This record gives sequence, structure tokens and C-alpha cells, in this order.
Amino acid sequence: MKGEEALEIETFFDLSDTAFADLYRGVEFPWEVLKRIPDLIEDRIRAGVRGDVARGAHLGERVQIGPGTVVEAGATIKGPAIIGRNCSIRSGAYIRSDVIIGDGTVVGNSSELKRSLVHEGAEIPHFSYVGDSLLGRGSHLGAGVKISNLKINREEVKVKIGDEAIETGLRKFGCIMGDGVEIGCNAVINPGTLIGRETLVTACCSLQGYYPPRSFLKLRQRIEVTDRRDS
Repeated sequence: MKGEEALEIETFFDLSDTAFADLYRGVEFPWEVLKRIPDLIEDRIRAGVRGDVARGAHLGERVQIGPGTVVEAGATIKGPAIIGRNCSIRSGAYIRSDVIIGDGTVVGNSSELKRSLVHEGAEIPHFSYVGDSLLGRGSHLGAGVKISNLKINREEVKVKIGDEAIETGLRKFGCIMGDGVEIGCNAVINPGTLIGRETLVTACCSLQGYYPPRSFLKLRQRIEVTDRRDS
């Protein structure tokens, strides 16, 4: 796939099946959507709770909770944030600023989100970090998946497609994960990673760069078995 095709929105998302299609209009590169998240929240937010928020959950002042959504005791939504309908925000979840969560999404124990758009039906159920990222409809993070959004040298994140490195202008940028992507437990997704729709990633992979739609990414390791020696 050519570089320009790899960066098309359709490589990652079906915009006919999301409430967030307007965010993607007119962008040259999909990561430009990250800059639009705060403005979309300002335009759409109607702070208030229409779901079921348990006593012991903490909500900031600028938080919108949709009908049918359950926020369990011990969850924190700092805001500004928009949480859609019929979501499950479980105990220990920490949702920071500038987060939009689509209908039917799960955010679970010890999962932290900041400045991200999570499309409808995505699942982030256990021990994950999602920062400065776009997660597609029906995507799923296995337990312990970490999306790194900052390079170790704090420099601008560049997107690598083949031999080409594309400047993003962003110091913080995690990943773009397409619709239906499945990530195995304890995988690490490095800054600026692009994962096409319906890709499967096995446990403990460390990802960087671009992966086309419907890929299957496997980590191969060699385990040596010897006799046990007691001291």
C-alpha cells in the first residue's frame, strides 16, 4: 500500500457508522483529529448525568454522561469529557481531560485515558493507558496494553511508513487504531503507531510504524527448557 493510501481515513474507520464523522472532515492526516477534540467537546458538551453514577464515583464539573451508562464506585472522570450512552465505566477507571467516549464503550479497572477519541463499542477493560489516541469502533485492548504517547527524548513524534518519516507537529501522539482491531495482553504501542482496520495483534508485541488493514501480528520467541538444578 502506498504511503498516501495508508493515511486515508478509510484505512482505519468506517465514518458511515460513527457519530464522530464531522471530526474527520477536511483533515489531511488522521492524527489532526486529536487537535480538534477540545473544540468538539466545547461545541457538544451539555454537562449533566443521565446515567447511573454510583456513590463513591468522582465526576468533575464538565462531564456529560449519557443515558444507560453506569459509572461504578471508585471511578474518576475529571473532564471535560463526554461519555456516550450505555457505557460501562468500572471501578478504578481514570478518565482525564479532553476525552470523548462513544456509545457502548467499556473502560475498566486501572485504565487511564487522556485527550483521546474512543469510537462506539470499544473495550479498554483492564490495566491500560490510552493517551492522545484514536480508537476505532469495536476495538479491544487486552489486559495491560499500554499506548505510549511521548518519545523518551521528548521530541516530535513522526509517523514511519516504509522508509518515509512524516512529521506530525505533535510532541504527544499515541496511536491510531482502526475499527475492530484486537490487541493482545501486555502489548506496547509506541508513539506514532498506525494500525489498520481488523488487525489482530498477539500478546506482548511492541509495535511501531504502520500496519495495513487485516494484518496478523505475531511475536515469536524461543523458550529453552532444561533440567532443574537444585542448589
